Amino acid sequence: MPQAMRIDFVSDVVCPWCVIGWKALEQALSNAADVVTPDVRFQPFELNPAMPPEGQNVAEHIAQKYGSTPEQSRGTRDLIRSTAAGLGFAINSSSESRIWNTFDAHRLLHWAAEQGRQPQLKLALFEAYFTRQLAVSDAEVLVAACESAGLDGAEARAVLAEGRYIDEVRADERFWREQGISAVPAVIINQKYLISGGQPVEAFEKAIRSIAAEG
Repeated sequence: MPQAMRIDFVSDVVCPWCVIGWKALEQALSNAADVVTPDVRFQPFELNPAMPPEGQNVAEHIAQKYGSTPEQSRGTRDLIRSTAAGLGFAINSSSESRIWNTFDAHRLLHWAAEQGRQPQLKLALFEAYFTRQLAVSDAEVLVAACESAGLDGAEARAVLAEGRYIDEVRADERFWREQGISAVPAVIINQKYLISGGQPVEAFEKAIRSIAAEG
C-alpha cells in the first residue's frame, strides 16, 4: 500500500529551473504511485524580492546578477527551453523577456492552498510567465491565472486589494531561508531529506523510492 509522503517544493514563479524541476518531480511521483501518495506543498521563495513593479529585461538582469555575456545567456535559454520541452512544457523566453516581482503571486498561492487548488494555480502561473510571456506582477494577469485554475476571480482580486497573507508569506519565506535554502528549486521530503535543483525524472524517482523503502 502506498505510504503518505510530504513534499515541500520551495520555488519562485519566474525561476525556469523551478518549472523544470516541478514537471520532472510530477512525472517521478506518477511513476512512483505504487509506493507513495504525495502531499505536495508549494512554498514561497523570491529570487528578486526588490524587483520593482515595472520589472526588468531578463538578459540585462542576468548580466547584472551573474555577469553572463549575451552569448552565455542565449546558450542557457536554449538549454532551458529544450529541457522544458522534453518534459512537455513550453518556455517561450527571449532576450526581450522581462522578469517581474512575484510577491503577489506567492500571496495568491498561499490562498490557493487553503482552497485546495495550489498545484493548479502554480502551473497556471508558470504558463502565464514562461509560455505566454505575461507580467506576473500584474493584478489582471494574476486574477486570470486564478480563474483558469478553478478559483474565484472576485475573491482573488480581493486577496490582492486587501493585502491578505502578506505576513504569512513573509514568515514562510523567512522560515525557509532560516532552514538554509538559498537557491531554488529545493525539494524537502518528509521534512528531512533535501533534493536541490531541477533534477531529471529518474533522479527524483530514485530518491522517492529510496526514501519510501526506509519506511
